[in-house]
Amino acid sequence: MRRPKGNRTRKAVAKRFKITASGKVLRSRAGKRHLLATKNAKRRRSLGTAKLVDSTDVYRITQSLPFSH
Repeated sequence: MRRPKGNRTRKAVAKRFKITASGKVLRSRAGKRHLLATKNAKRRRSLGTAKLVDSTDVYRITQSLPFSH
């Protein structure tokens, strides 16, 4: 069996990031997996929201997702 030609999506990156319609890259926040009882409700709510990826990392992420832009 031959490997198919063409660009391939990095599935690990596709699971972690989302590209908006305008081309911005969103990420989820770290710290919401465990030990939630010690974090207050305001902090837990803010951990649930998405955040923009820093501009220095956007190029690397979009290169790993060739069919998103």
